Amino acid sequence: MSKYQNKTELSKLTLGKKTEYVSEYNPNLLQAVPRSLNRDDLKLNQGELPFTGEDVWYGYELSWLNTNGKPIVAVAEFRFACTSPNLVESKSFKLYLNSFNQTRFSNIEEVKSLLCKDLTKTAQGPADVTLFEVENCPALVIAEKNDQVLCLDEQDISIDSYQYNADLLCSSLDSDTQVEEQLVSHLLKSNCLITNQPDWGSIYIHYKGQKIDHESLLKYIISFREHNEFHEQCVERIFIDLMQHCQLEQLSVFARYTRRGGLDINPFRSTHISKAPLARTLRQ
Repeated sequence: MSKYQNKTELSKLTLGKKTEYVSEYNPNLLQAVPRSLNRDDLKLNQGELPFTGEDVWYGYELSWLNTNGKPIVAVAEFRFACTSPNLVESKSFKLYLNSFNQTRFSNIEEVKSLLCKDLTKTAQGPADVTLFEVENCPALVIAEKNDQVLCLDEQDISIDSYQYNADLLCSSLDSDTQVEEQLVSHLLKSNCLITNQPDWGSIYIHYKGQKIDHESLLKYIISFREHNEFHEQCVERIFIDLMQHCQLEQLSVFARYTRRGGLDINPFRSTHISKAPLARTLRQ
């Protein structure tokens, strides 16, 4: 259990509670979660974050009515800077998007404008919104296999603990070896902080510095299997743990989580890159 799991900011959320679905536009459905909850736990100062990055969401179930009452559908891309004070709680986000279903709008720009305004207000930081036709969404083209990215999952290892443990991390025995590696594991699983529902994802790690021991890294990733935190919080924890336990000069951590309820969440944190890469896999 996370140290902040019973905070009052979380008890006010509709997440984990029975709710009514609303099909008329209602921005008041959106709920925020202060990023400071887990950042205080990680001893991070909001004004001096050790990373840059963003949270990229894709919405696959966005629909509204035009002025003639005809349904319109779109795929949405939402981007939130990691410096925004709040993250948007995902269930409230789904309920909010659902409220567009039976509402008439004059054009797609009106929908985009409302999305930008409401999400910026909730995050208390800029929200970038792009709407795509369902048959033309370049951002969701499946990335070709990159032979430079090494998959950690083929290692034959024994596991008997699934509780989060940062002490599993260590550098290679050859501590003088300085490398640049791109790694991926598809074995990331964590659980929702409130409902305990499983969150499945692929984690991409690109670093420069002392070579990380691959076996210890995979065991560390698997240790999140019973861990309860939101997607964004898990990625920040992984970033901080890698920087603290391994001698790294540069680091980027990118998680592509599978969608739930028509939304997927893809947090990206980096020492030196602000924009998340395009790396969609079949799982998304």
